[in-house]
Amino acid sequence: MASSSGVVSEEQLLCCICLDVFTDPVSTSCGHNFCKKCLGGYWDNSDHWHCPLCNKSFENRPDLSVNTFISETAAQFRKSAELNASSSAEDSPSKLTKVLCDACTGVKKKAVKFCLNCGASYCGTHLEPHKNIQILQKHKFIDPVENLQDYICKKHERPLELFCRDDQTCVCLFCTVTDHKSHNTVPIEEESGELKAQLKKTQIEVQKRIQDRLEKTEEIKQSLELSKKSTEDEIAGGVEVFTALICSIERRQAELLGVMEEEQKAAERQAEHLIKELEQEITELKRRDTELEQLSHTEDHLHLLQISPSLCRPPHTNNWTDISLNTNSSVEILRRSLSQLQKTINNETEKEIQKLKQRKQKEATAFKWFIKNWTQLVLLLPLLPLVFLMLMSNKMWIQFYAVDVTLDPDTANRFLILSDDGKQLRCTNLPRNVLYSSKRFFSEPYVLAKEGFSSGRFYYEVQVGDKTDWVIGVAEESVDRFEEFPDGTWTIALWNSNKYKACEGSCKSLSMRKKPQKVGVFVDYEEGLVSFYDVEARSHIYTFTGQSFTKKLYPFLSPCHVLLEHGNSAPLIISKEYQSYTWTVFQKIGLF
Repeated sequence: MASSSGVVSEEQLLCCICLDVFTDPVSTSCGHNFCKKCLGGYWDNSDHWHCPLCNKSFENRPDLSVNTFISETAAQFRKSAELNASSSAEDSPSKLTKVLCDACTGVKKKAVKFCLNCGASYCGTHLEPHKNIQILQKHKFIDPVENLQDYICKKHERPLELFCRDDQTCVCLFCTVTDHKSHNTVPIEEESGELKAQLKKTQIEVQKRIQDRLEKTEEIKQSLELSKKSTEDEIAGGVEVFTALICSIERRQAELLGVMEEEQKAAERQAEHLIKELEQEITELKRRDTELEQLSHTEDHLHLLQISPSLCRPPHTNNWTDISLNTNSSVEILRRSLSQLQKTINNETEKEIQKLKQRKQKEATAFKWFIKNWTQLVLLLPLLPLVFLMLMSNKMWIQFYAVDVTLDPDTANRFLILSDDGKQLRCTNLPRNVLYSSKRFFSEPYVLAKEGFSSGRFYYEVQVGDKTDWVIGVAEESVDRFEEFPDGTWTIALWNSNKYKACEGSCKSLSMRKKPQKVGVFVDYEEGLVSFYDVEARSHIYTFTGQSFTKKLYPFLSPCHVLLEHGNSAPLIISKEYQSYTWTVFQKIGLF
């Protein structure tokens, strides 16, 4: 939903609990706003009252009244959004109704068809000759469109009727006897039909994944209920045992109950995290399912072929087959031990509680990828002395996050040549004969790495040497393969030997004192940072800040075209110098 007001944006009117526009908004004393029902439900399920955003605690449950100003603003926003949606629905066929008949004189009627052979749009009346005259009945028609240039061959000014499978582009009949002679060409209707069949398979796969995730969500909810019931039963049993021993183990009883409750809370946190990820994937898959359903009924074959590479594969999702909620309870073992060891309860209870704590710590480590904040703290603690020593010896601490980058040949533009080990990249003037891939870049000599990152920090270095043109940075997994300057990329670039740019959709000029020979790229996913460094000079070049990453990021490179006046034929080389040391350290602590 786009913003409907120039003053207040949608994000300012969203409740952080239900993620929808406020309904009966109330304000806490710390200045944060929530739906009255959402905040009430949140507090009903909590042991104490605190702000869901800043965690400020309240001694007594606040008696909150509806904030009329925010309520009226939200109502106006919702009304404006509904009007925009209604207007969009009415305007959706406007691409057809705006086109007028080319044959009408005086007041022109709305066109109903566009003839590719005649190059003209016709209303129902002037379309009759094409229905009645035999020679005109062979003409091809499409729905009226305004962007006629996209349906006409720019070279021969003839309708685009065929699809060249060798070059993955639409061509006219004249193209098949000139530039595309001897190429494998088929009617665009045939290629569109095959693509629709492929899209249907993808849609079936998406629907299956939705169903799998719905079932997994239900399984986790049921597991959580069983875990909760089991925990309640174990608590009752524990209280019964400790009642008989209350004189000697009152303090141990409280400690045990605390461990058990913490175990249950950890299970609930784990379940909430898994359910949230599943719901996010379900939302994304449903959105893709809707897009595929709409495209499966389109008659605009050319438009379908032009956007097909990004839709032929299901969106990336996690493999949930082996992921489940841990509902095993270890309290029964402890309860039996306590019953058998009543005479020596003080010593033996202490031992068993320590064992329980150790077991809980191991279980928490097993779910480290789902409890990311705890993971980073546990994993980085062993590194603190090493980090301190490196800082004291003037080593670049960023190299602790160095990763082994290998370029992906399936994404490489046809003008790029990769080394066998995927560490070197150069551009050529002659295109290679490569298999079609929806992941491949078509417009510019770009390439992605095989490895992507959706959390944490990573760092890599590229040897640029004396090249006159290059592009280095990171890109989202879904970056457009046909755009010359695609969105979803964060890069720095050198043009014409002396023009340095920082590009994020648009570009800004950079001032460089010295030409770098090796460029380092550092990404902090959670903090939204992408930084670039001159490695040899150990100096900072530029940093993109305040980014909100939601998709997997990949190293993104281009050696740029080989220029006759400058050469620029030297390769980009991914550095290996730092990896032999830091990579071993990370493997020892289990980070990779």
